[in-house]
Amino acid sequence: MTKIVILTLNKAQPTVSFLIFWSLPTTAQLSIVSTYCTEGEDVVLRIRNKPPEAVLYVWYKGKGVDKNNIIGFFIMTLSFHLSGLENIRQETITSDGSLLLKKVTMERAGPYTIVAHLPDSKKEIGFGQLDVYEYLRVPTLLASNYVVRENEDSVVLTCYTNGKFPQWFLNGMDLKFTDRMKLKSDGRRIIIKPVMRGDAGDYKCKVSNPIMSAESQGLELYVHFD
Repeated sequence: MTKIVILTLNKAQPTVSFLIFWSLPTTAQLSIVSTYCTEGEDVVLRIRNKPPEAVLYVWYKGKGVDKNNIIGFFIMTLSFHLSGLENIRQETITSDGSLLLKKVTMERAGPYTIVAHLPDSKKEIGFGQLDVYEYLRVPTLLASNYVVRENEDSVVLTCYTNGKFPQWFLNGMDLKFTDRMKLKSDGRRIIIKPVMRGDAGDYKCKVSNPIMSAESQGLELYVHFD
């Protein structure tokens, strides 16, 4: 229990007043430390604010308690793995009750639930989130033609990448699209028709997600003009 004192000063009269009230302590909420990783990495989901009197922890995939989504449970210093045979090598409960996921796939992303069983049949429940991001390979940028004639030829630039909606750059600046320079709906292709001298230069494409980015090597487009 914490006592808080607030002092106020009355400017009209030289008096000081005190307001005193008591703040009751709150119990820290059991939870899972939310985290993120790249697809293919190992990741540990840790328990925050573990009740010291807990005798059993049960892990679930998803938000909520569903026996069909049990991953495994941990009793004191013993751990038992209850998942199907296909997951035995991917999920492990460590000695402190944390959940170790090996070679994480996109399907493992989402909410997780931890239930702490206390004496006298009491329970506490906590939640956490695992975000899994695709590993981004370095994009490859290719052109249908690298040397073109102004106002006569067209060119298609294609960014080959496993990322989504790449950014495009010309001479280090964000590429500005026009009726003559159009970006296709998947974001991976640009059609320039017709090509003008101002389109010449060094092109790059770049893909990003919240934890990594990858950029192509530069592609030089040459434009001949009279």
